[in-house]
Amino acid sequence: MSAHAAGLPRWEHYPHEADIGVRGIGATREEAFEQAALALTAVVTDPAGVSPGEALAIDCEAPDDELLLVDWLDALVFAMATRGLLFARFHVTITGHRLTASAWGERVDRARHQPVVEIKGATCTTLRVALEDGRWIAQTVVDV
Repeated sequence: MSAHAAGLPRWEHYPHEADIGVRGIGATREEAFEQAALALTAVVTDPAGVSPGEALAIDCEAPDDELLLVDWLDALVFAMATRGLLFARFHVTITGHRLTASAWGERVDRARHQPVVEIKGATCTTLRVALEDGRWIAQTVVDV
């Protein structure tokens, strides 16, 4: 049985004009947010090539799930840009509309990671966080 058929957490990209959509799917809202973050990393490089050696704590709060997803992804983009990090693993806890997370990764090694783009930020285009067919979906388009 495939991971898709089993309903296991996963991420995927979807096309959107010059930008790219990131989608996380999971059994819980937290899992979907974690997978969306992994999809974000995969826009830049193969997440399998990123070592989860350095931990970063992230806290976000927003008025609804959709804006919380944007804030979460933007916090990761900010850390990527200002600290030169790429992330490989995430643990998200959401209480109401407050997110507390740990992201593990490492500093960018251009030769090894071969980053293909720089992400400018998450947008509200196709923004959606919803429970659908027993799975949580968290998606949006990121500006590259």
